[in-house]
Amino acid sequence: MNEHYDVLVVGGGLVGAALALALDKQGRRVALLEGLGEPLDGLEQGWDARVYAVSPANRAWLAGLGAWPDMARIGTIAAMDVCGDQGGRIAFSAEDAGAEALAWIVENRWLLAALWQQLQQASGVTILRGQRPQALWHGPREAGVVLADGSKLAAALVVGADGANSWVRQQSGIAANVKPYGHSGVVANFACERPHGDIARQWFLGDGILAWLPLPGNRISMVWSTSQPQPLLALDDARLAAVVADAGGHALGRLDVLTSAAAFPLRLITPEQVIAERVALVGDAAHTVHPLAGQGVNLGFQDAARLAAALHGRDDCGQWLALRAYERSRKEAVRTMQITCDTLFGLFHDKGTPGLAWLRNTGLNLTNRLPLIKRQLARHAVGF
Repeated sequence: MNEHYDVLVVGGGLVGAALALALDKQGRRVALLEGLGEPLDGLEQGWDARVYAVSPANRAWLAGLGAWPDMARIGTIAAMDVCGDQGGRIAFSAEDAGAEALAWIVENRWLLAALWQQLQQASGVTILRGQRPQALWHGPREAGVVLADGSKLAAALVVGADGANSWVRQQSGIAANVKPYGHSGVVANFACERPHGDIARQWFLGDGILAWLPLPGNRISMVWSTSQPQPLLALDDARLAAVVADAGGHALGRLDVLTSAAAFPLRLITPEQVIAERVALVGDAAHTVHPLAGQGVNLGFQDAARLAAALHGRDDCGQWLALRAYERSRKEAVRTMQITCDTLFGLFHDKGTPGLAWLRNTGLNLTNRLPLIKRQLARHAVGF
């Protein structure tokens, strides 16, 4: 097999699948290389502990691709309630931004399935499942990969959508700065005794950050950023539910585990650039952020949308000017989010600076009393 495409996307996760679908809408000839198996398997296996907060702007973009899932599986964030570690508090709502919702909480498995169902109907996309590339080349005229069986896939552009440990990024020689946070994100889902009211709740605990995200019905998804994940992972379901309920001040009464806890390490990854000759990076391959603002997947979807827009109408998808336009269009938004999340993480985990705890909590309370600033925060949250 020695095929040539307009674009070769390496990685069929959420961002890679969305990009392939967007390029198909332009009439591009796309190859999507995914090393794992069938993404549509296992949809009925309970609730997925991996969830994402999708902004209104990205929901509209996904809906335009025909890839927004059944709303019966989706939670709505109508408001945010954020508590500091020493009495600080801020709350804002979609109403502050004049929006329908701040975000929607979507399970990874169901959103991925919606994208892949559309891909299977996309005439311009060749899907290569269960295949991993062994080598990458990129030059002035084309780029491509060599598969394990020795066959080659060539394209005008290779896109790395293959996650934080991106093989494409490494093979193309793009250096990246990696800052481990020393924390892991522990995730699990719970049924709650009291209605969550479509409110996302977050607590800065001093030694971690706990978030409860609303799922449909009386259910929540938890993300707990902590330097001590193992004690949580070692708890049985009953004890885990009790510990999580207590950490959140029993705001929703009794909790019962729906999906057991899992953990993933948290790192800030900042590549020196997100393009090389006939290569572009999107999603976690191009950047990671701390999940405290829930913006990682939103940045990734906007990467895909902006890259597709930069390629629209061009005869050569790997043209350097198009790739530079894509890189410039993403730089400010990505760095702003990375710096904001990194600063907040450091601010609420600094125990050595005198008066800082008072200052950060006073800042939350002061901001909560300023409607104009709260409105701007809400508008930023929804992507306005």
